[in-house]
Order: sequence, then C-alpha cells, then structure tokens
Amino acid sequence: MKKLLLLNIAVSAVVVLYLGFNQLTSPDLMMCNGDYALCAASGSTPTGRAITVKGKVFQEGMAVCPILTGRSVANGALMNNSCDAPTGKVWSLFSTVSEAPQAPSWAVAPLVSRSFILGKDSGMSNQWSFLCDKQAKPVNGVQLASCYGPINESPATNGHIKPGAKIVTDAPVGVLNPVGGNF
Repeated sequence: MKKLLLLNIAVSAVVVLYLGFNQLTSPDLMMCNGDYALCAASGSTPTGRAITVKGKVFQEGMAVCPILTGRSVANGALMNNSCDAPTGKVWSLFSTVSEAPQAPSWAVAPLVSRSFILGKDSGMSNQWSFLCDKQAKPVNGVQLASCYGPINESPATNGHIKPGAKIVTDAPVGVLNPVGGNF
C-alpha cells in the first residue's frame, strides 16, 4: 500500500511539473487505472472539423495512439470527472512510462522528450483527456486508438497557443502536429 501511495504521489508530481506549475490553471487532476491511449509520441492529422474546449473553438486533429493498461493521470474537468470511457472508446491520458509502442512499426521504443518553437505555419496537438475510438484490428500485436483533440490548444490553460511558444513533445522530428504542450 505504501508503494502504491508513493507511486501516486510521484505521478502527480510529474504531471504538475509537466504542465508547468506557473501556467497551471487548476485542471481537476485525477488518477485512472485501466486501459488508456498514450499519444505522447504521436502526431495528428487535421480532420477538417472543429472541436470546442471550454467554450473555445479549435481545429480538430486525429492521432493514432497505442492503448496501454495501468495507472494514468487525467484532467477530470474534460472527462466529466470519470475515468470510465463509453463502450468501444478509451481516454487519451498521461502516464510516466518511459517507453511505449510507436509508429510506424508500433515496436516498443523509449520515449524521448524534445522541444521546439511553434511556428507561424506549424502546429502541435493536445490529446490529453479526450476520447478515442478503439481500432478494430491490432497492428503488430498493438491495440491502437484513433484519438481526437484540438490543434494548438494548451493542455495547461485550455487556451490558444500562439507562434513562438516553446512546445515539449515525445514525438520524433518531422511528425505533423506533434502531441505535446506549451510548458
């Protein structure tokens, strides 16, 4: 029990640091346990639709992400304060795993953080605490999900991110609209 409590504290501390303590606008952090999509090393493709987050409209992006099982951290305010996803769906959440299946082969590889400056003609994607559709067939033994979230939206403030912002991601260089945040 003590080990589980320490893990919960450690994961919560990492999330607070990850979100950038000074930019944090009190998302309702909560721990989930079970299946979740981890989009940290994914990019997203614009869908041509809009998505509204806390009254603000953004371009929607779709990211393909591996489904993992275990403890994860969520923004309860975006999930109706429930870790339970509807049938056939899964939430895209954050975790402290150091490796995960990654495109294009979906082989397990280390998650490597990098940063970049958001350009006038470039984008990033936030998939944290948004719903995903479970894909019907695994690829190379990995269950995948199609996740839908806003492009150029801050996971820390839920506001628009402007060019010149520093973005942190685990997605490789060259990925379109890498999933990450302005921290």
